[in-house]
Amino acid sequence: MPDRLSSQRPAKLTVSSLAWGPSGHASIVEDLSFSVAPGQMLAVVGPNGAGKSSLLRCLYRYHRPSSGHVRLDETDIWQLSPRDCARRVATVLQEGASDFALSVAEIVELGLIPHQPGGGGHDYEPVEQALDLMELAHLAGRDFATLSGGEKQRVMIARALVQRPDLLILDEPTNHLDIRHQLEVLALLSRLPATVVVSLHDLALASAHADAVLVLERGRQVALGAPLDVLTPDAIRATFSVGTVVDRHPTTGQPRFSFHLD
Repeated sequence: MPDRLSSQRPAKLTVSSLAWGPSGHASIVEDLSFSVAPGQMLAVVGPNGAGKSSLLRCLYRYHRPSSGHVRLDETDIWQLSPRDCARRVATVLQEGASDFALSVAEIVELGLIPHQPGGGGHDYEPVEQALDLMELAHLAGRDFATLSGGEKQRVMIARALVQRPDLLILDEPTNHLDIRHQLEVLALLSRLPATVVVSLHDLALASAHADAVLVLERGRQVALGAPLDVLTPDAIRATFSVGTVVDRHPTTGQPRFSFHLD
C-alpha cells in the first residue's frame, strides 16, 4: 500500500445494543452487539433481507439508531461533526450514482475533500496512486457515466482509499466485478491499514479474507466469530437453507464451499 494512501490510525469499532427501523415501524435490525479490533476485517453475511445494508447505514451515520450506540474508539459517531466523521469513515455502496458529469480522476479526487482545509489544496499524488492500485490510470480522463458497472465500482473504491479512512465500510463491493477483480479487491481490503467492515454474499470470499464473520438473519445476530467456526455446514443450512460441503482449495489451501439444495 503506497504511503500516501495509508490510514494514520485504524479505529476500534464497537456496536452495542443497536436497533434501527423506520419511524413508526418495527425494527429491521435489533439487539446487535459486536466489536472489530483496529485493523481487522469483519465480513457481514446473511440471506437477502437479513438487515446487512441497514446495519451498514447505521455504521456510516446514514441512519441514527433507534437505540444503542456505534462508537469509533470511545466516541459515539453521532458526537462527531459531519466533517470529522468523513475524515475517519469512508463508504463504498452497492448503487453508486451514474450521472456524475465528472471524469474518473475527478471522482477519485473527491476523496481528498475531508482532509483539505476549506476544501482547497491540490495534493494529487494519492489520486494517482489509487488509480494505479485499482488499474484505472488508463481511464483517468473518461467520463464516469460511460464506464461499466465493474469499472465504476473500482473507481468508488479508489475514491474511498484516497479518503484514507480509519474505518472503511463496503456494501457488496464485489457485485459488479469480474472474478479476477473480486479476488484482487478482497486481497487488497485485507491488507489495508484500516478497520474494514464489508457485506458479502460470497461465503468463500468472506472466509478467505475476513478476520471474523457476523451472520445476520431477519435483523438478528445469529453468529459471530472466526470464519470457519461460524460458517459450518450446519450453520449455513440453518441460515441459508442449503446443504454445504466445505473443503480446501487444492492450490490455495483456502476454504472452498460447494452448495446444493437439500
